[in-house]
Amino acid sequence: VSKAIGLPLASLAARLMLGETLQQVGFTAEIIPPYFSVKEAVFPFNKFREFDPVLGPEMRSTGEVMGIADDFGTAFLKSQIAADNKLPSGGAVLITVNDSDKPTASKLAKRFHELGFKVYATTGTAAFLNKQGVPAESVLKVREGRPHCVDLVVNGDVQLLINTPLGKHAQQDDEFLRQAAIANHIAYTTTLSAASAACDAIAARRLHEPDVRSLQEWHKVLDASNLKKAAEG
Repeated sequence: VSKAIGLPLASLAARLMLGETLQQVGFTAEIIPPYFSVKEAVFPFNKFREFDPVLGPEMRSTGEVMGIADDFGTAFLKSQIAADNKLPSGGAVLITVNDSDKPTASKLAKRFHELGFKVYATTGTAAFLNKQGVPAESVLKVREGRPHCVDLVVNGDVQLLINTPLGKHAQQDDEFLRQAAIANHIAYTTTLSAASAACDAIAARRLHEPDVRSLQEWHKVLDASNLKKAAEG
């Protein structure tokens, strides 16, 4: 947040704890930037491919990056580029989700289909998607035989993986799938919120390529916006 609004919030908070007031530190109004900022964690999975990239309570990130843009989709796109999880502009998406996520996943699959993506899904997910009117080609899970979903990833037939496992067996089965995505530099998400943001990012890129501006340039935009609000107020 400090970088997004151009204020050292930790320093200001320390001064407040020592007894100064908001008026004394010069922070008396909420700052609402006229742009979107998306922070993303950076993980070392590309270097340690034997690890499963599913996140848990333990700390795994080795850094963080931020994407800033005039719209959310482009800001998220920039954050993924910086985090080395580059999103595809087209191709095919592989969707394998747990039962509770299927209703939301069907809406996402429809959006990807409308963007021109071919939709692959594991058996249960594919059946649900087709029932909802979303064309999806069924593929086998690893334990169900070959050719299976990992083969699709290894052969380069998939450009984006959406995988939300639930339960011990699903995690064991899908671990190979997620590791294959990392090894073959395939973009992946393990939450539907991230998948929705990825869809926004891909759609935004269809409209325009992301521009490059320094943090100082964005802060000038913020300053100009605040001056305008002050004049109007």
